[in-house]
Amino acid sequence: MSKAKGGALTPEETQNLPFEDALHRLEEIVEAMESQDLPLETLLSRYEEGTKLAQYCQTRLNDAEVKIQELEKNTKGVMTVKPVALNEPL
Repeated sequence: MSKAKGGALTPEETQNLPFEDALHRLEEIVEAMESQDLPLETLLSRYEEGTKLAQYCQTRLNDAEVKIQELEKNTKGVMTVKPVALNEPL
């Protein structure tokens, strides 16, 4: 990740993050918000960034689920597409 620990990511940086880096940054934000006595403005900023990262991670997970379902093979080795319920929680 290119940002120093604690530095907020821009929307462009968030969209270009690998899933694992986005999840790690989200964990850092949660930990900081739980363990530090932060000013209100900082808390709001981190909450906003965390919300965006959570949405990004959820979208990436949904995309991966769809791709896996598209690639599943039936017992004869024929590619099959299974229905996707996008509104179901993971």
